[in-house]
This record gives sequence, C-alpha cells and structure tokens, in this order.
Amino acid sequence: MDAFRPARPDDLDGLLALQRAYYAEAGYPFEPARARAALAGLLADPTLGAVWLAEREGSPMAYAVLTLGYSLEYGGRDAFLDELYVAPAQRRRGLARAALVALERGAAARGVRELHLEVERELEGARALYRRAGFVDHDRAPMSKPVQPLARTTLFRSAQR
Repeated sequence: MDAFRPARPDDLDGLLALQRAYYAEAGYPFEPARARAALAGLLADPTLGAVWLAEREGSPMAYAVLTLGYSLEYGGRDAFLDELYVAPAQRRRGLARAALVALERGAAARGVRELHLEVERELEGARALYRRAGFVDHDRAPMSKPVQPLARTTLFRSAQR
C-alpha cells in the first residue's frame, strides 16, 4: 500500500536505511549511532514530533518527519518539515504529495499554526512541489549554529561567581 502511516519504534531499522540513502544522495554526513539515537528519541516521544512511513509489501519506500516548536511570531505551536525522502525507484508516483498531506494533517491535529521547511535552492522540482502545496518563499535566509553542551564544571564555576 502507498499510504503513509505513523511510524512506530519497530520501524527504526527501515527508517534508518531510508535516511542513510537520503543523506548519501544529498551529500549529508551520516553518523549511524547519532542518527539511531535521534530517530529513536523522536519515535519514543510524541511531544517532539512525528514520523510517517510508506511501505510496499513490507519494504520502506518513503518517510517524512515533523518536528514541533513554538513561535511568538506565528502565535503558538509551529512545526518543521524536517525530512522528506522518497526512494528513487518510487518517485513520480505521488508519494511526496501524500507525505505532505499526512504531515499537514498531523500538524493540524497537534495544534500547529505554521509549518516550515528548508529546501536547497537548486532543487527546482522539490521547490515547485512545495509551492503547489501552499508553501511560500520568504526574504529570509536560514542560519544555523551547533550548540555545545555545557560541561558540568562550567555550570558549577558559573554558579559560584
């Protein structure tokens, strides 16, 4: 069946295989232990978001990830379409559109007021898909910075001053 369903913790290995393929195709670094921990954490804690999976005859062929946040600008709960991947052999069959429908319904059910995503500028096909789904470009550029965990001793030194 080609419909997306909510992923479960026992889907972890299939989801990781899709994620590995996605990252290899996109040129993103894939760290297996880190990916497993992050995805397992998301599957175990619905307050963080949700994952949807599409399978055919028990074989994973696409997945989509929604992560939850909160925004004063948007008046409450917002969410991020964090990842959407369709295996190459399954593309151009409507799975990406079906994933967007599942994500939007899941977002609405969670009280999300605004759904965000990032897409590489050169991926015109993906950008066109998102525009058709109602996403709009903004005159803003995303920026990122890794946050280093605070060392235990750093916390104690700060408290003693």
